[in-house]
Amino acid sequence: MTELAYLGAAVLFILGLKQMGSPRTARRGNTLAAIGMFVATLTVLISLTKPSWTVIVAGLVVGSTIGAVLALRVQMTEMPELVAAFNGFGGISSMLVALVALLQTRALWDNETGVTVMLSIVIGAVTFTGSFVAYGKLKGLISGRPISLPGGKVLNATIATAIVILIVVGVTGDATWPYWGAVGLAAVIGVLGVLPIGGADMPVVISLLNSLSGVAASTAGFVIGNDALIIGGALVGAAGMILTLQMGKAMNRTLANVLFSGFGAISSAGVGDGEEKPVNRATPDDVAIALAYAQSVLIVPGYGLAVAQAQHVTKKLATLLEDKGIDVGYAIHPVAGRMPGHMNVLLAEADVPYDQLYDLDQSNPMFQQTDVVLIVGANDVVNPSARDDSTSPIYGMPILEVDRAQTVVVVKRSLSPGFAGIDNPLFYMDSTMMLFSDAKAALENVIKSLEDL
Repeated sequence: MTELAYLGAAVLFILGLKQMGSPRTARRGNTLAAIGMFVATLTVLISLTKPSWTVIVAGLVVGSTIGAVLALRVQMTEMPELVAAFNGFGGISSMLVALVALLQTRALWDNETGVTVMLSIVIGAVTFTGSFVAYGKLKGLISGRPISLPGGKVLNATIATAIVILIVVGVTGDATWPYWGAVGLAAVIGVLGVLPIGGADMPVVISLLNSLSGVAASTAGFVIGNDALIIGGALVGAAGMILTLQMGKAMNRTLANVLFSGFGAISSAGVGDGEEKPVNRATPDDVAIALAYAQSVLIVPGYGLAVAQAQHVTKKLATLLEDKGIDVGYAIHPVAGRMPGHMNVLLAEADVPYDQLYDLDQSNPMFQQTDVVLIVGANDVVNPSARDDSTSPIYGMPILEVDRAQTVVVVKRSLSPGFAGIDNPLFYMDSTMMLFSDAKAALENVIKSLEDL
């Protein structure tokens, strides 16, 4: 019955993951996966021979309380940080499982088990410290700029070599100190590996760490012989790696380039407060007139929309335009926001119809026939330098080619650069209107002006 229960949990995990592939079924998929986890947890509890119910109940109460509070209180803008924290906790959980096995057996096991324990320890420690460095960068506790130590790559290579040596010594011998040494060095390399990565690449890093947390969980499953943990971890590891590679493709960058290039450490020369280069400053009335006389409008959401919690007012504006007979759609870049699917979830929260959301390949052919593109808080993903300037650090990255539309309206607080840390020529084009304001307040004022026309 235990094996059948684990099989049932694994089936629910797979069905849930499959249904998360579409916004229409994602909520149902999340529910199925949660039921699968409940079944797996309940099966573990039932199969215990001498359980310490005080510890178990205390853990369930504390964990459930924290989960419920986070689910109710965390804003969508904080979701990337929450995912990073989840990855870190997943990594350290797997590491602790392996360390408990080490304490219980004193490393008296065969080579296969030793390798599995070492992998769980090393991957778990790297995931834990790396995830919380990513958390700090996203939260603003650590600078989003790449932080490179002198000789950092050589230092990382030396530590990685030392870890490999410790793995060999630990697996082939019967001492416990190589395992503890591997824990310490892996924790250090997790920090040193993420610090040099800029904020523009944090979505890719979070996805990679998510994959590593799954791999750590799967190896921990082998350590304790738990089928559900093996399958669940493998699913997370594979899905996370696929997503990581897809995001790299969306940015036209390899995973090695993301991890080792120090992207974002470039100068933001030319970025200022609007005095160095002239821009077409617009008022809400100007934007309302441009929208009112348009036949087609494409809205490009970005992180600024998320920060301002402007998804609902954006939907209200779109509905108002549709009532005037204007065709409205949403152009979504694969890496818009700070995590994959960030914009899709925000717009779904505002009940934006899924068939109005267009991906990169669908959107770009539409811009030439679009009267007005309304950019709400996006920056790097609409930067034409990625297409036109071979010297730009983001050259070759696929972008939304909004500059091909007749009129571009950019709602932004200032001319400050995006996560890539570079200026955006789009802001200074003759066809671009800059509405400097908080996204939510700006769109509310535009709606008022539209209603008065």
